[in-house]
Amino acid sequence: MRPETILLCALILPAAGAVMTVLCRQLPNLRDTVVVATSIALCLLVVGLVPTVTSGARPAITLAAMLPGVPLALQVEPLGLLFALVASGLWVATSVYSIGYLRAAREEHQTRYFVYFDIAILAAIGVAFAGNLLTLFLFYEMLTLSTYPLVTHHGTEKAVRAGRVYLGILLASSIGLLLVAVLWTWNLTGTLDFRPGGILAGKANDATVFALLALFALGTGKAALMPVHRWLPAAMVAPAPVSALLHAVAVVKAGVFTILKIVVYIVGTDAVRGTGAGTALGYLAAFSMVAAGVVALSKDNLKERLAYSTVSQLAYVVLGATLASRLGIAGGGLHMATHALGKITLFFCAGVYDVVGHRKNVSDLAGIGRRMPFTTAAFLIGALSVIGVPPLGGAWSKWLLALGAADAGQLIQLGALLVSMLLSVGYLMPIPVRAFFSESYDTEMREAPPLCLVPLCVTAAGCLAVTFVADPIVRLLQPLVQ
Repeated sequence: MRPETILLCALILPAAGAVMTVLCRQLPNLRDTVVVATSIALCLLVVGLVPTVTSGARPAITLAAMLPGVPLALQVEPLGLLFALVASGLWVATSVYSIGYLRAAREEHQTRYFVYFDIAILAAIGVAFAGNLLTLFLFYEMLTLSTYPLVTHHGTEKAVRAGRVYLGILLASSIGLLLVAVLWTWNLTGTLDFRPGGILAGKANDATVFALLALFALGTGKAALMPVHRWLPAAMVAPAPVSALLHAVAVVKAGVFTILKIVVYIVGTDAVRGTGAGTALGYLAAFSMVAAGVVALSKDNLKERLAYSTVSQLAYVVLGATLASRLGIAGGGLHMATHALGKITLFFCAGVYDVVGHRKNVSDLAGIGRRMPFTTAAFLIGALSVIGVPPLGGAWSKWLLALGAADAGQLIQLGALLVSMLLSVGYLMPIPVRAFFSESYDTEMREAPPLCLVPLCVTAAGCLAVTFVADPIVRLLQPLVQ
């Protein structure tokens, strides 16, 4: 199959999966089979693009004309390929886990859930393979709208209120800031194409570059930089598989991916380094790392603690973008993948603790590891990866970011990174310690059902396995910065 055909099929397949899911709504087993088969097929399609991109080719396809000189177009390049691999690969695990979770929780409206899940993944793939900034913006908004029904899935007053916060912040930031930056860029350059080295060179002075980078960073609300972060903890009212989708598979990763792509292909790494805009944004990333980590320490609700952990960890990727160096971009891209594996494992485990053990708070997890040893062992592995303990994947992305900050002389950002790592020990490690070494008061507790247990064990193993592909990922991304 030609790469251009694969690109088109990668968008069509999730849409077809959504239609088939609706048609099979009266047959739950067949419907769930369609869900898993669609996710596997999409993953295989994306993997099929790896040889083409690593050989240096950049397959592209135009879908429709929009603005003059700005079509709705798709193109595969290294950064987008990495994001698509993360999203499509983890979609398989999340699909299987969702089936087990929704059945165990006896959730209603399961067909609706899977339909919007398919649309969300379609949007994520569109973001990954967007051929220009306007195409990325359209799929970015599609991702926001398609995940809103998932956040409000339970239909309770609390869920609806959280959904309003989610939709309000993400739409306000993207329309009020990001769209302004997109239109301003088009007005300056006459194009929105993604080009190595950026399109603003010679078209904008230092003050304009500074203002545009600020608009892009804060307008990309899915990156959850403080103070544009409140939507993320609010969305934790959603079912655990949706939290995994938000934190690992699609939403927040679409945010930090967008910032990385804008730095590399729109603003340009030379402009980011040369104007001081990167340093200023780096200070905001450093603040988010530390402040969100401190807040996480204070949260007893497990999903809320993990949500603020995500806010902190996403800032690592933004830091890599602000360094605008080979080490920074490679470290940020690698952290996008390693954090996805670690955080999806943690949310899978949190969901099992809730739906099987009926325990939502860290203080209620005493001794649960003795009753749910595989789940808690997976949580421990995911936590160690997020902290950055060798040989787990998170260690290598943080090592590259630390080297990049030191090489650039950004000692404040380096210090914030190290403090954030210490804070992550404080808010993550007490959970498995309490679970394994405290007395349990519930002798009826049981391990997770297989459809939940297998995916979380697979993603936990992935936290270690990513170590063996870290070097190829770095080699894939480093040529992006000249």
